[in-house]
Amino acid sequence: MHCETQKPYMIERIVSSLTYPTMGMVGFIWLILGLITHAKLRPFTQYHIFQSIFLSIAYVIVSILLGIVSNVLSVIPLINKLTAQIIFWLNVPAIFGYSLIQACIYSVIIYLAVTAFLGKYSYLPWVSDIIKQNIH
Repeated sequence: MHCETQKPYMIERIVSSLTYPTMGMVGFIWLILGLITHAKLRPFTQYHIFQSIFLSIAYVIVSILLGIVSNVLSVIPLINKLTAQIIFWLNVPAIFGYSLIQACIYSVIIYLAVTAFLGKYSYLPWVSDIIKQNIH
């Protein structure tokens, strides 16, 4: 995906991998420290920080929208029972005590964090393409 002659430093790999489980907070702090010290971030670190922040914002927006949709659908007769069943089955603890939604989210976070720690560019369709276009 990206051709860089330099491998990322260990601190960049650690920051990049920690930014995913913290919903971009570690990366945001790293960006602020870079502004204070006038340090230029390398593309690898920028990519992972911006991707984690973008995914966190997208997750919050999707969660709010799904909450609104489920509240609207819960008012409609007959559809409210179907909506309640779908929400129940998606949130019931199934895999090691985690719901299907939680297992999917944690799997994506682990994938992103591990690939960042290994010094690689992770790829999520559509999201990574947007981030790649905006990194200089």
